[in-house]
Amino acid sequence: MKPIPLGLAQRHELVPDAGHTAAAAGNAGVAVVGTPFLVGYFEIAAHRAILPYCEAGEVTVGTRIEVDHLAAALPGSRVAADAKVVAVEGRRVLFEVEVRQGDRLLMKGRHGRAIVRLDRLLARAAAAE
Repeated sequence: MKPIPLGLAQRHELVPDAGHTAAAAGNAGVAVVGTPFLVGYFEIAAHRAILPYCEAGEVTVGTRIEVDHLAAALPGSRVAADAKVVAVEGRRVLFEVEVRQGDRLLMKGRHGRAIVRLDRLLARAAAAE
C-alpha cells in the first residue's frame, strides 16, 4: 500500500433511474432513490479515490458506514457522491461522505474502507463456509 494523503477526494456522478429506487429494492410504491443505492454511490467514490494507492494483489473493502439520510431524491436528475479522506490508520481509511442532487444534501456521514490482500480475503471467506 502506498501512502494515502489526507484530503484526497473523489466524486461519483450519475443519473439514477427507476432501477435505483426503493421500489426496485422491494419497497413497493416508494419511487424515490433508495438508501442502498445512495450508499453505493459514495462507496464507489471512496473506492476509486484510494484504488491507485493499492499495490499489486491489494483491493479495497468497505468496513464501516455511518450516515444520515436527510432528503428524498427522484430518479432522472443527476446525483453527485463525494468522498474525502479524513484519517488513515495503517490500512484503514476514513472518509467524510455526502450525496447531493443539485444543491440538496441527501445524505452525509462517514465511511471506512481498508486496503487488504485479495488472496487473504478470499481465503478467509472460503474458510468461513
